[in-house]
Amino acid sequence: MPLDAMTVTIAELAGHRGETVTVAGWVVHHRSSGQIEFIVLRDGSGELQAVSRGETRTRLESRLAELTQETAVRVGGTVRPDPRSPGGIELEIDDVQIVGRSEGFPIGPKEHGIDFLMDHRHLWLRSRRQVALIKLRAAIIRSLRNFLDNNGFIVADPPVITPSAAEGSTTLFAIDYFDEPAYLSQSGQLYLEALAMALGRVYAFGPTFRAEKSKTRRHLTEFWMVEPEMAFCEFEENLVWQERLVEAVVQEVLRECPEELAVLERDLTRLRSVRAPFPRITYEEALALLEPRGLGVQWGEDLGAPHETALAEAFDRPVFLTHFPIELKAFYMQPDASNPRLALAADLLAPEGYGEIIGGSQRIHDLALLERRMADHGLDPERYRWYVDLRRYGSVPHSGFGVGLERLVAWIGGVEHVRETVPFPRTLTRLWP
Repeated sequence: MPLDAMTVTIAELAGHRGETVTVAGWVVHHRSSGQIEFIVLRDGSGELQAVSRGETRTRLESRLAELTQETAVRVGGTVRPDPRSPGGIELEIDDVQIVGRSEGFPIGPKEHGIDFLMDHRHLWLRSRRQVALIKLRAAIIRSLRNFLDNNGFIVADPPVITPSAAEGSTTLFAIDYFDEPAYLSQSGQLYLEALAMALGRVYAFGPTFRAEKSKTRRHLTEFWMVEPEMAFCEFEENLVWQERLVEAVVQEVLRECPEELAVLERDLTRLRSVRAPFPRITYEEALALLEPRGLGVQWGEDLGAPHETALAEAFDRPVFLTHFPIELKAFYMQPDASNPRLALAADLLAPEGYGEIIGGSQRIHDLALLERRMADHGLDPERYRWYVDLRRYGSVPHSGFGVGLERLVAWIGGVEHVRETVPFPRTLTRLWP
């Protein structure tokens, strides 16, 4: 019986031309044309056209009639070349087994509103576009890890539950930790600094949480970050690591994900130009560029999404925005020796309106300066005693940065909103499913 034949994935079928195999998957749709039944199947690895004709079609007629959208099946048959079919092959059906029936699948070929699709996210994930996005996300994660692993970085994961804030207490999710106050991590950076003092170059990859009440297309309350941290690394070297990482990821995705990018209808022209070095502009230079565009900002004010978009439009690749007023940045950021009013910090802005994808800085390594900055920010020194210890015992200049994974996926994939770049997004208004 054909269903006793070796089960292979759709992605593997090209290597089995002329052989009898079994494919397990779900029905995307099917139609009849004369004496031939066309069935499109998916299994997560790809899509396949299967055909039933002649006596086989007659024998299987009752089962074929039950193949509604998303019915799970096992289909046995012979792999045949067909240049008109997806992948250049089709499966000539010998037998069909229904594994799981599907009746009234709620997502059809008609237009659906985003709220409806998000309410049915558990089913929307099966669509071709969403499958392409999750595969693209996986490829980007793999590329990020490959670059860091191959350049001497050690993965060393910090805790998700922390006793204190890394940046600002107003954006933390507080929890009760056995009658002690604790928080969901907004960044693993402080712990990574300790790990860098032990291992040299380290990185973490995991979930982070921000309680910002933002409803923009760039914000999630739960998102994933890749956070490298490097001992004996100063500001300029930190920027070089960032641009090398982004260049490597983009170019690898262009090589490895042509099908996913095609499904997303991504214009590849802009991605091909993503080559290091990236341009650099200071905060003060940015203010001068924004003024004639009607986006004037007073010195000392933060820049928002419209400002970032306008700045990035002037370049064909990501651009570093550097040397922010120190008041705008976190307590641990190193002041510029030539102008202590400025922090040795940088945001990497993606082109095409995607905004900040990386934030990084050189960290303060001087004990007295760190203590003054903590006092300026009103931080309880006892809660940060372990962090201050890093400056007491063999302190060195060190730097690091955080890559927002979902924003990176959105930019590379050309996706309008970050909610589609994570399987189950958490936003200000959505905690379900």
